[in-house]
Amino acid sequence: MSTDTLDQTADDIKSSTAAAAEKGQKAFNDAIAMAQDKIAETARVAQKALREGADNLRTQSKVYRDNASEQFDEAQRYIVDRVKERPVTAALTGLGVGLLLG
Repeated sequence: MSTDTLDQTADDIKSSTAAAAEKGQKAFNDAIAMAQDKIAETARVAQKALREGADNLRTQSKVYRDNASEQFDEAQRYIVDRVKERPVTAALTGLGVGLLLG
């Protein structure tokens, strides 16, 4: 083989290697861009799911809060009615509970 042939072969190998490296770099950059897009999309989906979950929780807790408020009002009316019916018994009961707690 002549030196010209060897030089030509070396040049061909260099250009092939450079092209392969450039192609690999482009594929790597494309993969990174695709991964960034997927991560951004996943973050948007997760944010939407969390927002909907918080809204659902807020709605459900309102129902429970309203129900508890109604039950508390009903219990308060019951106690007031019983105290009005029997004020002496209620006063003695309150005194007894106070002594027990004290």
